[in-house]
Amino acid sequence: MEQTHSKGKIVSLGIQHMLAMYGGAVIVPLIVGGAVGLKGAELALLVSIDLVACGIATLLQAWKNRFFGIGLPIVMGCTFTAVSPMIIIGKSYGMPGICGAILIAGLVVLALSTFFGKIRSLFPPVVVGSVVMIIGITLIPVAVNNLGGGVGVKDFGSPQNLTLGFGVLALIILMNRFFKGFMQTISILLSIVVGTLAAAFMGKVDFSSVGQSGWFSLIAPFSFGAPTFHLDAIIAMSIVGIVSMIETTGVYLALSEICGKKIDEKAMQHGYRAEGLAILLGGFFNAFPYTTFSQNVGLVQMTRVKSRSVTVVCGVALVALGLIPKIGAITVLIPNAVIGGATLAMFGMVIASGVRMLGKVDFSRQENLLIVACAVGIGMGVTVQPALFAHFPSLIQILTNNGIVAGSLTALILNLILNAGRRTSAEPIDAASKQMIAETSAAKEV
Repeated sequence: MEQTHSKGKIVSLGIQHMLAMYGGAVIVPLIVGGAVGLKGAELALLVSIDLVACGIATLLQAWKNRFFGIGLPIVMGCTFTAVSPMIIIGKSYGMPGICGAILIAGLVVLALSTFFGKIRSLFPPVVVGSVVMIIGITLIPVAVNNLGGGVGVKDFGSPQNLTLGFGVLALIILMNRFFKGFMQTISILLSIVVGTLAAAFMGKVDFSSVGQSGWFSLIAPFSFGAPTFHLDAIIAMSIVGIVSMIETTGVYLALSEICGKKIDEKAMQHGYRAEGLAILLGGFFNAFPYTTFSQNVGLVQMTRVKSRSVTVVCGVALVALGLIPKIGAITVLIPNAVIGGATLAMFGMVIASGVRMLGKVDFSRQENLLIVACAVGIGMGVTVQPALFAHFPSLIQILTNNGIVAGSLTALILNLILNAGRRTSAEPIDAASKQMIAETSAAKEV
């Protein structure tokens, strides 16, 4: 039964949920948009679009009906496992290519939602952990380039940039050491704010663009161009969609336990469908693929408020912020060095998440070691040297030009060959769901 609380408490807790995920929500468009060459007003627009899409996606999950929506207090945002694929796609095909890949990935998630539980065995921890590790490793250069001030800037690696970047990283570490609860949850957001204020005192922030921005603007679909469709991009984003479904399963199980509300296979299907619709929404608005944010699960557990009304307020607040151009303009003011300090921690968490998932794997078996070794080796090899398969037919290159695609397919195929009919986990099967809850918190942290 839905909890009843005063309107004031629901609103305040809804804003708290919004603050907990805001830092992760705005960092994604800043990283991806910057990587594909968006600047100034275009980058601010992408931030605004992302906030609106996050809010609508959150409302889709809260709206429980006969077709979609799991009806649990879920907040939606873009997972960092999607960042590296989007950067790779964006550098080759621009924002329209990212948009097209996201649209198809949304259709894939919708198509899989009905029977995903039956094929989930194809993606055991040895496969998913390897994929998440590859994605996390490919993100680190992005964070380091930002830490130095951004690719191509004259003062790359200057003492000022490094002081800002490592200062933000140190503040995140200190806040996680000395604070608990909500303050720990928003440590990244607060560190970014402090870092930006410090950069302003150094003269590295120009506030003129904020004054030129309006107070209200509607968001239009396909703001960065009509979608284009490329098979390699579609495969990469579809893999991200499937990995997100696996991680989302853990969030559903965690919230089910926290809220004392049992969910059956049908309820899970409704949740997956809402996620598929959210991904389609992201593609439609030239934004990103959306999935559940695990830090908000921790907030539910901490506050003990399990009402969907709280996440509805959060969704509405995100939409409202996205419709205010000044908010997007303020966000774009964050210097690259500050973003680099924050993302070094966040992207490192993606790698740590992969390691945690692999902690379930029985590495006393040589086959599992071989799967991880080959998947990570091939994935990173193709990333470092993309011309490795340049002489192969174009159809083969579609699968080999992208390190994430190549590594993921390697893990999937080797697992089918080496582990067919065998258990890959080092723990009892009936404990798998509880472990999924633990690993998801790291996988989507941010």
